[in-house]
Amino acid sequence: MEKIQPVIPRRIKILLFSLVSFYTVSTNVEARSPVHHTHKRIHKKANVHKVSATHHTRNSHFRTRTYKFKHKSYGHVIQCVAFARSASDIQLKGNARDWWNNAEGVYKRGNTPEANSVLSFRPTRRMPLGHVAVVKQVVNSRTIIIDQSHWAQRGISHNTPVIDVSANNDWSAVRVALNGNKNAFGSIYPTHGFIYPSTQETTRPIIRENTKGNIRTWTADAATAKTTTEVALAPNISDSDLFGSDAPNRSLK
Repeated sequence: MEKIQPVIPRRIKILLFSLVSFYTVSTNVEARSPVHHTHKRIHKKANVHKVSATHHTRNSHFRTRTYKFKHKSYGHVIQCVAFARSASDIQLKGNARDWWNNAEGVYKRGNTPEANSVLSFRPTRRMPLGHVAVVKQVVNSRTIIIDQSHWAQRGISHNTPVIDVSANNDWSAVRVALNGNKNAFGSIYPTHGFIYPSTQETTRPIIRENTKGNIRTWTADAATAKTTTEVALAPNISDSDLFGSDAPNRSLK
């Protein structure tokens, strides 16, 4: 006996085909969603920027290429001029080597250390932008205590001894205590002098020539110098102390 095949109306066929297609698309979307959200969480935790470039393919699908740029952070170092402005009443602009000239007519200058004054270092080969430090205490005519930043270490150094090694006790040449050892001092550095918080300029501004060439004779000159001013004897120095390797090998500000 011949079996009779059931006749399915055309409308029912179209409806069944639509339902199957919809189910297939929904399944694919649900399968992709967890991966997509996972990538979002990863990007958020990694703190990265995404730059997307969309490309069109032959199959009319869009693909996205993602580039990641991670943030980098670097330790901030307070420059010596910024520290000197914040730790003293001296408010000057420019590089440290320019402070002495910029103070003319604005602040009093001299060669006698005072608390809250700023010691101005001359520029040298190893620190072409000079250096400034804040005087915290005057111990005696040859020794002071300073606070400074960006010297031989990154950051601020407090309570650092500095001694005057000039022949005439005029603080035109100094030695700074080495980091971690306040009883040992480094090389000789030429200085301009001290800038005081007072806004009155001295009647006779101190003008010094380059002292680098005369440092070797300072100790000998101290014994024979005829002056009406009594000065403390300069510490013994040698040629090895002249602008040695302990000077900061960078452009200080």
